[in-house]
Amino acid sequence: MATGMLGAMVRANLDKQTSQVSAMFDQVADGYDRTRARLWWGRMDAWGREMAAAAGAGPGKRVLDVAAGTGTSTAALAATGARAVASDFSLGMLGVAGRRHPGMPRIAADALALPFARGAFDAVTISFGLRNIADPTAALREMRAVTRPGGRLVVCEFSIPPKPLNGALFTAYLRHVIPLIARRVSTNPEAYQYLAESIQAWHTPPRLGEQLTAAGWTRVAWRPLSGGVVHLHVGTAPAAE
Repeated sequence: MATGMLGAMVRANLDKQTSQVSAMFDQVADGYDRTRARLWWGRMDAWGREMAAAAGAGPGKRVLDVAAGTGTSTAALAATGARAVASDFSLGMLGVAGRRHPGMPRIAADALALPFARGAFDAVTISFGLRNIADPTAALREMRAVTRPGGRLVVCEFSIPPKPLNGALFTAYLRHVIPLIARRVSTNPEAYQYLAESIQAWHTPPRLGEQLTAAGWTRVAWRPLSGGVVHLHVGTAPAAE
C-alpha cells in the first residue's frame, strides 16, 4: 500500500465503520474539492442550488446540513439567506470548511447522534453523505427528530440512472474513469475506489424512498438531476404527536 506524508492511505469498506469513514475523509480533505470538481464536471454548485431550493431555504429559516464536508452544500443554503449550520464527523473536512467559508457555523457530529434539540431546525439536508453512513435509516430518524413538525428533509445522492443506456454508461464511468482521474489528481486514490463502489452498491431511488418512509418521513418524493446520476429525495416531518 502506498504511503506518503499522511502515512498509509485509508480506505473505508462497504460496512462503513464510522472510524474508517471519518479517517478516510480526514485524509482527503485538503484536496477534496479539487478532485470532486474533476470527477463531477463542476456540477456540485448547481446540485447544491437545487438542494437548497428543494429545502425551501431562505431568510429566517434554520437549516442543518448533515455530512457537510468542506461546506460547499452549506454555503449553497446560506446563500439563500438561511441560517445554515454545517455538521460532519470528519474534523479534517470541517477544518477545510472553516478556512474556505469563514464564519460558517460548524459542529462536529455523527449523523447517528445529532447533538441538537428536538425540532430545532426548519429543514435538514444531506448531500452525498447518507450513502457513507452504516445505518441510513437510523440517521434518517435522527434527522427527523431535530426537524420541526412540518419541516423538510432533502437528501441529495448519487444513483445509477434508471434508463439502461445511461445506467451502463455511468457504471462504466464509475468503474474505469473515476479510478483513472483519482490516480492523477488525488493523494488517496483508494478513497475514490470506495466512492465508485459505494455508489454502485447504493439503493435505487424507490428503495431510498421506502427508507425515508420507514424512518417516519411523510410526503416522500424524488426527482432526477443530470440524467439520473443524482436524485433529490424530499420528505416532511410529521405533525407532533
